[in-house]
Amino acid sequence: MTFKIIIQGQVQGVGFRPFVYVTAQKHQVTGTVSNNEEGVIVLVNGTREIIEGFYQELTKNPPGVARVKGHRIEEVSAMFFDEFSIVPSQKGGKLNLQLTPDFALCDGCREELLKVNNRRYYYPFTTCTYCGPRWAITNTFPFERAHTNLHSFHMCPVCQEEYTNPLDRRFHSQTNSCPSCGIALSLSDATGKELAADPQGIFKKIAALIREGYIIAIKNTSGYLLCCDAQNATAIQTLRNRKRRPKKPFAILYASLKQLQGEVSITQAQEIELLSPERPIVLISGIGYKGQLVFDALAPGLNQLGVMLPYSGLLELLMNEVQTPVVATSGNIHGSPIISNLEDAQSSLAQVADYFLHHNLDITNAQDDSVVKFTPKFQQKIIYRRSRGYAPNYYGPLPSSTEKIMALGGHLKSTIAFYPNDFLYLSQYLGHLDHYEVFNRFTDTIETFVRLFETKPEILLVDKHPAYLSTQYGKGLVKQWGVTWHEVQHHKAHFASVLGEHNLFDQNTPVLGVIWDGTGYGDDGHIWGGEFFRYQQKKMERITHFEYYDWLAGDKMAKEPKLSLLSLACEGMDDLLESKFDSRTHDIYKTLLHKNSLKTSSVGRLFDAVASLLGICDTNTYEGEAAILMEQYIETYQLSNCKAYAVIPDTGTIPTSDIIRNIFAEVGRGIPREAIICNFLFTLATLIFQIARRQRLKHIAFSGGVFQNAILVDMLKEIGKDDYKLYFNRNISPNDENIALGQLMYYVNLIKQ
Repeated sequence: MTFKIIIQGQVQGVGFRPFVYVTAQKHQVTGTVSNNEEGVIVLVNGTREIIEGFYQELTKNPPGVARVKGHRIEEVSAMFFDEFSIVPSQKGGKLNLQLTPDFALCDGCREELLKVNNRRYYYPFTTCTYCGPRWAITNTFPFERAHTNLHSFHMCPVCQEEYTNPLDRRFHSQTNSCPSCGIALSLSDATGKELAADPQGIFKKIAALIREGYIIAIKNTSGYLLCCDAQNATAIQTLRNRKRRPKKPFAILYASLKQLQGEVSITQAQEIELLSPERPIVLISGIGYKGQLVFDALAPGLNQLGVMLPYSGLLELLMNEVQTPVVATSGNIHGSPIISNLEDAQSSLAQVADYFLHHNLDITNAQDDSVVKFTPKFQQKIIYRRSRGYAPNYYGPLPSSTEKIMALGGHLKSTIAFYPNDFLYLSQYLGHLDHYEVFNRFTDTIETFVRLFETKPEILLVDKHPAYLSTQYGKGLVKQWGVTWHEVQHHKAHFASVLGEHNLFDQNTPVLGVIWDGTGYGDDGHIWGGEFFRYQQKKMERITHFEYYDWLAGDKMAKEPKLSLLSLACEGMDDLLESKFDSRTHDIYKTLLHKNSLKTSSVGRLFDAVASLLGICDTNTYEGEAAILMEQYIETYQLSNCKAYAVIPDTGTIPTSDIIRNIFAEVGRGIPREAIICNFLFTLATLIFQIARRQRLKHIAFSGGVFQNAILVDMLKEIGKDDYKLYFNRNISPNDENIALGQLMYYVNLIKQ
């Protein structure tokens, strides 16, 4: 009897075909296994009982980095096979499988990399079927060497023997290479003069240069990183000056988990994340730090560090030589996307880096490092940036739709969602579309998705804000492609992202949506950002919001927290405001206030106003700086010691002005900042449950950038744990990176109905 088995999900580039081959030998069956546009296809001969056991083992115990999302088996017309073999992929239709993200270096490859007598000793591109770059170097699928940027590197006889040996870890490893046939490194100065070419000499030289205080632009497997000594204040400040990044914290690369644990305390959840195949940057507490890092230079004003461990052979060799922690920040000029090719690196980074480490493997899909954080009390995971290791797949529940849908997301933290088949794809974080290079990468990503899946969307979704470049570009595509399109309001998209992630659209129980962020174009033409929605039975309605206040000076308001304070100022603040503005500027803004008609309910700007009122931050040098600095004041809290600064009046609108007025009074009474900030967060948390009680709602969903605040999330979980069911974004970030997914979820579940 012949059976056909189809296995779908993240099953290509993860060692699945070799796994099938070995399992077939174990069950003594004959047949073939191949990749195609649907996933892994197995044709196998045997009795029904034997094949059932074979099938169960394939689907229940797949390779560690695989994610099986669907599988089926059927009997087909009899075929005859002499043995079991892996056969070349046969593409018979359009792509219909999850794509393969990049994986961190596995322990086996790390051991070979550092073993003197191994033939891959100090070869930085050592990989196997279980690790290495995938999405970064892929041009098309199915995942075969010919479809990646390894196609121009022809395997030597020894690599070819590994590739064809079923007992070898590199059996059918599409990224297999070695020093004899693989990727070449070169080290040069900023003028392009080559200094060294052999790997061992290169890494020893780089280590010496870093110790001497120089800045190195290193081409890693997903783009360039800018590196310097994390214990050298002068080098760090030089990097800040050259990169035009005055205060935003830098990520720190440690050589090993042991080295990191020798300097800071980390939780079990943080350790698991640091060692995961995704290997993101993890934000950890710096309280009690015992090492030699120049802490305040790396993370000015903060008590946390973004740390990561080597995830590529190249970074492993770098840290093997340097040993001490190294700054490893995205290779770009502030605001631009990460750079991945030599020409752009030399033209854009020549004024930043003193030396360059290049290699000749092309990168198709450049990606920043992903960033996650765990809340201190409940260890709730919050994704701050979703990129390398996670992109381009979405792993949550899928909406039901037969239409091909593309959502173009927001403007500040751009991502793209595409739903062309049985799977939903989310691009890596792209950045702020106001930057020319980011906008180009945004349009290139759209083209990449259309090319990969060989189809244009039938439905195009955009944000309601008419000035968003994603919206404007989307409307241009509508004319070019002749497709149907819809606008989705920003905060409704946020809410829909959580409803979709938790599969709540079809449940009968009503859900309160609490959507707080910095900005979003509202249905009434004002700037929303402090919204409460109710969802039930395919209807989403806004039920209340934070009291409106004046929106001043457009985008400048988000960059200057003192403008938010000016807009929310209460009686008695004149002297404080005059200390923050020169008299002429103050008069201009007061005149604008009298004439202003544009209002906002933004909780993000409320955070800014409180930060300015407390003297913490009047000007943001990076997005969200004021709110991040405020969070640093709280090491721990006790709910019993907190008090609320506002209650909701009968009108139901949140009294924004009461919060500011009461905080100003607390400042006048000399209450410490720490207590005021804790009370402010407690106030926000208790207001949510006041609304929930009034609406008689027990299920609450949260989204928007404000819910990156770990202390606020912990307070919500602590207050609501006994009586409420709380839902947070879990596969994606709560910030605007989730807008594209939310637009798609909103359309399928609410517009399409």
